[in-house]
Amino acid sequence: MAVHPQLPNAITIARIVCAPIFLGLLLADAGADGGLRWAAAFLFIVAIATDGVDGHIARKYEIVSDLGKLLDPIADKALTGLAFVGLSILGELPWWVTIVVLVREIGITVYRFLVVSDHVLAAAWMGKLKTVFQAVALSIALIPFAVLSDAAVWQSTVWWAGVITMTIAVVLTIASGIDYIVTEVRAARKTRGSR
Repeated sequence: MAVHPQLPNAITIARIVCAPIFLGLLLADAGADGGLRWAAAFLFIVAIATDGVDGHIARKYEIVSDLGKLLDPIADKALTGLAFVGLSILGELPWWVTIVVLVREIGITVYRFLVVSDHVLAAAWMGKLKTVFQAVALSIALIPFAVLSDAAVWQSTVWWAGVITMTIAVVLTIASGIDYIVTEVRAARKTRGSR
């Protein structure tokens, strides 16, 4: 079966387009647990899930491109970054968490653009793991579980699941940022040493 070589990039771009739409839905009714909140959560989950789809298609049909390597992490950061911001605006997530995440994400993204003429800084394994935990933690935070049950044990379970996954996501965000820096510094030293 023939697959258009730009299909993975088209899926990635669609994810970027979904990001502001998701934020609009999340903030439209001040984050109330109604239909718009459910729609925002659904759109976020579907959009973040396509991260694996575009990568799988690109690898399976050997149509991995430098543009895809550049756009894919940007799409993830746009979607997760706006989710962090939206939840902080609604008072559901401390701003310090969002600021730590955004500083790391924006810093790595700016660096990607600075070195793009030299090499493409593709997502590393820890960065991918970070994205998975961010996606899970944000999904738990976005879904209005409270409307499903008001049982105390249910509420407590969801709260702890959110706290644990968000903590892991933040730790991985910081660790993967440090990993990128260390890897790039080592590569730069190796390049200078081989000249």
